Amino acid sequence: MGVFDSGVGGLSIAKCIHQTLPYENLIYVADTQYAPYGDIQHDILTKRVHSIAQYFLSKKVKAIVVACNTATVSVISQLREEIEVPIIGVEPAIKPAALASKNAKVGILVTQATAKNKNFIQLVERYKNDAQVSIQACPGLVDLIEQGKIDNKECQQLLQQYLTPLLNEGIDSLVLGCTHYPFLIKQIKAIAGDQLTIYETATPVTQQLKRRLAALSVNASLEQTGQCQFLSSKVSSQQQELFSKLWGQSVDLKPLP
Repeated sequence: MGVFDSGVGGLSIAKCIHQTLPYENLIYVADTQYAPYGDIQHDILTKRVHSIAQYFLSKKVKAIVVACNTATVSVISQLREEIEVPIIGVEPAIKPAALASKNAKVGILVTQATAKNKNFIQLVERYKNDAQVSIQACPGLVDLIEQGKIDNKECQQLLQQYLTPLLNEGIDSLVLGCTHYPFLIKQIKAIAGDQLTIYETATPVTQQLKRRLAALSVNASLEQTGQCQFLSSKVSSQQQELFSKLWGQSVDLKPLP
């Protein structure tokens, strides 16, 4: 299957997919030349998503995972109308967080683009279940993660800045509304302690993919060992090093044709 994001964020989902479905082949594309997607115009984003989808189809993938919240809320509906293979998107886990919150106070960390997106706002309204939902845009976090600066002081300061208003409001549930943010869970817990239940999207996306493959009877043989390929639209030694660090083993990063 094909998995893509504007950078390394979608690796959080690709890794979960590979661990759950180790017999499936996986192609991961980081569209780094155009990262972050939240900063580019909608027509450019649409062209990039369709270009990557066509690349995946040329490789005869049996499903495509849009491992990016911005691309999901902005382009996935149009993509599904034009492509026949299953397309799985990512949506912030607003519904389970709102249902499980003990004090009905939920915070969501998102990119600036997602925070302003009307489809995302409608999603919040649809699933908030009478909970108070506080949306916190987090400009700069994705860039720091893409630069491998997850543990540096600047990243910690930004997280503190974005989490403090939510913590002051008394939230007990935090939804990670960007696929990059799971790489900051350790740092989030260092600031918020154990008072928060954190919701990310890798597991539900993986389970949805698993169900779709089973429904279409296109699962690979359980005896097969799946191969993973990693491509980027802007390969660099720094990015290869970051890929390897986040994936947990050495990655051979190749340029996207």
